[in-house]
Amino acid sequence: MTARPDNSRERSRALPLHVLALSLLPSPLLAGPPLLGLPVDCTLGRSCYIQQYFDRDPKEGAVQDHACGALANDGHSGTDFAVATLAEVSAGVTVVAAAPGTVLGIRDGMADISSLAENAPDLQGRDCGNGVVIDHGDGWTTQYCHLRQGSVVVEEGQRVAMGTPLGLVGMSGRASFPHLHLTLREGTEARDPFAPEPGPAPACALPAEEGATQDTAPETTSTEDTPRAMPGGRTGLWLEPPAYVPGGLIAVGLTDRVPTIAEVRSGLPTAAVTAPKAPAMVIWGYAFAGEPGDEIEIIFEGPEGEIGRHTDVLDKAQPFVLRAYGKRTPAAGWPWGTYSGTVIHRRDGAELGRRYIRTDVN
Repeated sequence: MTARPDNSRERSRALPLHVLALSLLPSPLLAGPPLLGLPVDCTLGRSCYIQQYFDRDPKEGAVQDHACGALANDGHSGTDFAVATLAEVSAGVTVVAAAPGTVLGIRDGMADISSLAENAPDLQGRDCGNGVVIDHGDGWTTQYCHLRQGSVVVEEGQRVAMGTPLGLVGMSGRASFPHLHLTLREGTEARDPFAPEPGPAPACALPAEEGATQDTAPETTSTEDTPRAMPGGRTGLWLEPPAYVPGGLIAVGLTDRVPTIAEVRSGLPTAAVTAPKAPAMVIWGYAFAGEPGDEIEIIFEGPEGEIGRHTDVLDKAQPFVLRAYGKRTPAAGWPWGTYSGTVIHRRDGAELGRRYIRTDVN
């Protein structure tokens, strides 16, 4: 989907978007809560991932997601679907209606600037940024936040089907990384689409099941992370419930230096070393939801076998983790052949993700 040209004039109707979902009385369309499809046109575990879930713990300073993990911010009232890089945002990742309904309100025209940047605008209560609110009937609404400037393609009062394009993933409003924030509400109360019953997280009777890794051989492009099933087989309101992934690798790459996290987020080429006299060969891994004790192992191999390996243990929780390992170029240069890197993210001995990267030197 192609975004509309940027338009500095906001297109919100009468009320700010964050008020619309709380102040407009939904018209009856469906009985009971809506069943939801994925609100972004992407592949979870490959081109996008869930960065944060709904916080089920009502206590201030404490967090708990629906699977009894801690992949949420305190008081987080929605689900964040993130993309790996700003390059993907520029290419366009479509946000779609999660369920059929009627558009209650829209906003467009806010710039895509990290809320942590020095030039971040005064939001004046417009934390959602560019977005859309849809009425699904019987008191249920969905709200789609942080859309890309100029990308909203629906109008107030428009009827939409599940999967109707609404706009593009962006970083407008109170957002420090590109993502879609989806909020489901029943009346004025936010609900968790993974477990919509109100109150603290349901008891987790069953442990998360370990999914089998799909990584069997090195590839030029990285492979998807290992998913974990939701405890107890709960489906919530999803037609096809996304697997619960408590952390993992977003991207890996091979370059001639240690990259910065800003370069990786911008979309650094993943296999950028092809010359025998490149100054160095460095494998990097970029992960999300790191926890204390997590291990990031990097294995470096060349045409004659293993060149080296390194394991780094995290000493604190980090929403995003970048680790790199490599070698300076030998005086005679790198021998011709195939070089590869394997990056593994482990927690408590179990693999959360394993990805490969390779390049040919010639």
